Amino acid sequence: MSRARLPAVAPWRFYLVAIALLAMLALLVGRVLSLQVMDVEKGRSFLQDQGQNRAVRNAEIPAYRGVISDRRGEPLAVSTPVISLVADPRLLADVSDLSALAKGLDMPLADLQTRLERFAGRSFMYLRRHMVPADARNVLALRLPGVSGRREYQRYYPAGEVAGHLVGFTNLDGRGIAGLELAYDDWLKGTPGKKQYIKDLHGDAVRDIGVLEPARPGKDLRLSIDLRLQYLHHQELQRAMAVTGAASGSIVTLDSHTGEVLAMVNHPVYNPNGRRGISPDQTRNRAVTDMFEPGSTMKTFTLVAALESGRYSTETLIDTSPGRIRVGRKTLPDPRNYGEITVSRVIEKSSQVGVTKIALDIGHEPIREVFGRFGFGAALGTGFPGESAGQLPNRSRWSDIEKVTLAFGYGLTATPLQLAHAYTAFANDGVMPAVSLIASDGDLAAGKRVVGSDIAREVLAVLQRVTEEHGTARRARVPGYAVGGKTGTVHKVGPGGYQDNKYIAFFAGLAPAADPRFVTVVVINEPQGEAYGGGAAAAPVFARVAQGTLRLLNLPPDEIAAPIVLAARGPEVSG
Repeated sequence: MSRARLPAVAPWRFYLVAIALLAMLALLVGRVLSLQVMDVEKGRSFLQDQGQNRAVRNAEIPAYRGVISDRRGEPLAVSTPVISLVADPRLLADVSDLSALAKGLDMPLADLQTRLERFAGRSFMYLRRHMVPADARNVLALRLPGVSGRREYQRYYPAGEVAGHLVGFTNLDGRGIAGLELAYDDWLKGTPGKKQYIKDLHGDAVRDIGVLEPARPGKDLRLSIDLRLQYLHHQELQRAMAVTGAASGSIVTLDSHTGEVLAMVNHPVYNPNGRRGISPDQTRNRAVTDMFEPGSTMKTFTLVAALESGRYSTETLIDTSPGRIRVGRKTLPDPRNYGEITVSRVIEKSSQVGVTKIALDIGHEPIREVFGRFGFGAALGTGFPGESAGQLPNRSRWSDIEKVTLAFGYGLTATPLQLAHAYTAFANDGVMPAVSLIASDGDLAAGKRVVGSDIAREVLAVLQRVTEEHGTARRARVPGYAVGGKTGTVHKVGPGGYQDNKYIAFFAGLAPAADPRFVTVVVINEPQGEAYGGGAAAAPVFARVAQGTLRLLNLPPDEIAAPIVLAARGPEVSG
């Protein structure tokens, strides 16, 4: 059967349909061009901006904080990479079971739910800061909506409590908030960078687009301390705390020629790597911030004033009989009647009567002037946060007892670091170098002359005799070496004045005496028992610290050293 013939299509209809299709194609192409190529209103730029607003994000690239090290390059503070987990609480609210997340965060499920309720309605919260990367990746592997990780750096302190008071610590955001971490925060912190990335529907990063600004790491900081000496000082201070039962203590050692702090330790201690539960009392660097009346350690500077007056030499005789002296309504005793002794022996025995007679003779003004010249009452300028300047009284009217007690270390205050700094003058023929917590590269500022070289040498010789057989610091001696120093013991000040049963024991020493390379000050606060004096509580600590320091600095023994007497001596409050 033949097929029916199709009706003919009019040409105009064909052309009409073709034109209509071509017009639609042209409109479609024009629209595509306007959206993708031409920069018209709500065109290419508009769509790109909208796409970026919905999918492209800027993120901060954390900057590596500078390394803090000791003078030999041993690290004291480093930054380690960690991951902080963040979340969008609005997306997590739709997850029915959060037990796996709570387990991964190492927190009770109830605590996690409470935190999510507290941040309900917000778009951002930290789940946990500074996680070990492996643990954080286990949580991210759960692929929970809205949960992502941020790369950060956490500060780690390899020396822990040994250098904690000096180095300080940072907060969770990596900013220095204590110690040298705070003092040099601008130097140590780096400049964060910026990068762009594409996020998916759940807020997770899909792909990095590029770095807008690279991160710049912080600068390194090399301290003056020697970590070997720091460990030695820490060990001996903890031993002293156990032996004496003291409430607190400090030891600081300076390079006597350069003024660099070689070691600085305190008790109580804290670990900057785990600060949960610590108190401000534990984190305080007492060697720099705490002020004490330095007691008989100041008799050394009273001796300087006496020698400068021209009225005394170290061999001038002073009659201390009958072993006590009355000033106003106060009687000042010696442990026993020393009779007629030289000025040198006055310092060796730490005679209150002898020093009182010197002070009454030359007056308090020259003594105060010497104290001020040696830096007491003025800040050292180390830049350490909370550094104390101490107090040097400057009254318009002085009572007789105030004039006298100033001469043996009452009525003024100083820090252990100030006391050590003042004693460096006797190791340098009368010149005091500036104190530094930062290692020197050989470019040291010139020291300040505070006393003539002849007098400085005379005082140094007296300080050596203080540690010999007839001095108050026999227990400060070191086998094979001649050392020098001065003991000090003061009553603590309480609400009602000086307390009869609470003391602070001091020892300020130099070694080796022939050419002192370092100065060490030991402070034992509230030693218990009968051995509370500077000669009994603080001097033995100096002996052990000095012995280890001499060994670590590889200083050869003296050819002829004073014999060592190991027998303990009774407490003398005057020393």
